[in-house]
Amino acid sequence: MNITTLPGIRVRPENPNHHLWNNHGTWFLHYTIHPTAFTKERIRRSLGTKDLAVARDRRDAFFTNLASDAAKAAVSATPVRKAVAA
Repeated sequence: MNITTLPGIRVRPENPNHHLWNNHGTWFLHYTIHPTAFTKERIRRSLGTKDLAVARDRRDAFFTNLASDAAKAAVSATPVRKAVAA
């Protein structure tokens, strides 16, 4: 899955290193979450590699898992309607 297709994730197609940050040779994933409508939190997670291609793969895998977890949570939050006898 391409990260540009995930809902809520802003990506500029012309920048293949979007959400990546190099800190002294080690690549990090850098993104922002909004726990409430009025707050935000910047997250930086080490991708544990100095290889840019590996960092991109790990970033894509992280966002794919994040989207999958969000989809599962949305499905489980959907109210179940019980059939009512007429």
